[in-house]
Order: sequence, then structure tokens, then C-alpha cells
Amino acid sequence: MFEMNINIVNPMKHEKNIDYVLLTFLSSIGYLPRIDPQRDFETAIKSVPYILFKECFLEHGERWWSVDELLAYLKTTRPTLYRHLNKLKSLDILEERQEGMSKRYRLRYGDLSKAWTFVEANVNLAMQNYRIMVDHISSLIRR
Repeated sequence: MFEMNINIVNPMKHEKNIDYVLLTFLSSIGYLPRIDPQRDFETAIKSVPYILFKECFLEHGERWWSVDELLAYLKTTRPTLYRHLNKLKSLDILEERQEGMSKRYRLRYGDLSKAWTFVEANVNLAMQNYRIMVDHISSLIRR
């Protein structure tokens, strides 16, 4: 099921620090917890979910990663890895491919910009469904 936080944020077009921009972005969509960039920046950019997204999926977008490869790269536990993979899957930003008995993952289309079109489509669908519900609630209350 698609799930994401939506916040109005500064697009930070003039910021040159990729880690600062990416950290703000991932935090604002709910993939990472809210952080104070002044206090938590160094810890956050060394965290498993951040490295998973940036180094594995963003910097190596075309690569299909197995769970074992991700575990070795991130030096983390299986439950931790799956928690973060599932967050990214709930955003509909990952592709999953079955290979034999295992699965491989990559950023959808191997490209963040292309993957984001799926997120936008899901947000639009969710907003349309909310509109239908609001209209229905309004009609029910008028009865």
C-alpha cells in the first residue's frame, strides 16, 4: 500500500551540499525521521537507511541488489534492511525482481526522476480518492 508524508518544503535549488538536500528530502517524505540538520547531520548521513538510499540505490541506480549484497555493503541485520526496503517499497520507488529463490532491488527505472513519476501518480490518485470521500461525506451530512 502506498504511504508517504506530504509537506510543503523549500526545494533548496541553490544548496550545493547533496547530503543536506537529500537528507531534507528523505526526511520530508517520511523515509527518514525528522531531524535537526544542525545537530543530527553527521549521524544521519552515516545511518543505514540514508546509505541504502544514497549509495546503493541513487548512486548505483542501474544495479539490481540482492538482499545478501545489501546486507554485506551496509553491515546491518536482515530485519533492519527489510524495514527500510519496505519503507521504500511503500513509496513505490523501488523495483523488485525475482531471481530463483531470491529477490533483487533497485530504484525504479534506475533513475530517481523517473521513479518519482510513480510517487506523483500515487499522490494524485490518493488526492482524487480523498476528494470523492469529502464530497460523499458532504452529501451524507446534508441528508
